[in-house]
Amino acid sequence: MMTLDVVLSLSPEACRAYYEGRAEQVHAWSTDGRRVAFPAVALRRVVTREGAHGIYRLRVSDQGKLLEITRQADLR
Repeated sequence: MMTLDVVLSLSPEACRAYYEGRAEQVHAWSTDGRRVAFPAVALRRVVTREGAHGIYRLRVSDQGKLLEITRQADLR
């Protein structure tokens, strides 16, 4: 299992597209410079009325499946 920290800065409108299923994947940059894609449905666990702004930790299985997303820090 591995973890990746990603930086997200998504407006409420952008999150709505993810939340409603109009977008299937979120593309973000990890804090170590890697481009990361993960299922958009995962945002449902962390999005607020203000959107999603901050550093989020992704816990990923050895097979590359997203297991968990948790907020680590606010960037606002």
